[in-house]
Amino acid sequence: MSWKIKIVLLSLFIVPIVLSDTQQSEMKVINEVNKPKLDYHIVKVTMYTTDPKQTDSTPLETASGFILDSLNPKKHRIIAVSHDLKRELKWGQRVKVAGIGKWDGIYVVRDLMNKRFKKRIDILINPGERDYTFSKARLYTEW
Repeated sequence: MSWKIKIVLLSLFIVPIVLSDTQQSEMKVINEVNKPKLDYHIVKVTMYTTDPKQTDSTPLETASGFILDSLNPKKHRIIAVSHDLKRELKWGQRVKVAGIGKWDGIYVVRDLMNKRFKKRIDILINPGERDYTFSKARLYTEW
């Protein structure tokens, strides 16, 4: 293959495609339509430990029957959910929590909160850790 043909072929890949403003805005609309919409809830986030004052009479067993590590319960990355959220979530379901700083991440639904709470989750932490409250976090069921 001659060097002239190589240059022509190479230039076909290097030449940028220039779209008009109208074409660019149409491409943005197409991309937005094709983008999957993420399903999430705005929830209040609190934290709890295995202290019997914050749980029931079996602090090392969650409402789903999951047995916690007594030395490091936080390692399981468990959340308790309010009853209104439990209608949509299943035991063992992984969810993503965002908007709470260093606590952002993936958690597993394994516990249930008292009936008086609505649109709320509780993150299980280790005894002695400082607990925080966040008024508006995003709870993603898919990501």
